[in-house]
Amino acid sequence: MSYDINLCDPVTHDVLELDDPHDMRGGTYAMGGTTLCTLNVTYNYGAIFRRELGERGIRTIYGMTGAESIPVLEAAASRLADDATGNYWDATEGNAKRALLQLAALAKLRPDGVWDGD
Repeated sequence: MSYDINLCDPVTHDVLELDDPHDMRGGTYAMGGTTLCTLNVTYNYGAIFRRELGERGIRTIYGMTGAESIPVLEAAASRLADDATGNYWDATEGNAKRALLQLAALAKLRPDGVWDGD
């Protein structure tokens, strides 16, 4: 199970696109990259997200603009250890941190978007 987290157009609610493809990888990803502002993140990090972001976990950013979410995502990431592993599925702080920083990077590319997901 996983979260499909998207930056969407605030009017149409369509997933926003970038001019150039990105190669951010989550639980699933597009070979060769994608222009969609989306990241799939495993539920394995859920407990870490709830600890750092509150009861709603990563869903805390849903409804925020990209710009509003950047300080939230970066603050949570800054509190996490750098113990990322080669196994994406491991529920380590470092793996969760990587996902938070990738979401922050998407938010910086499209600060006008609004987060939605699941």
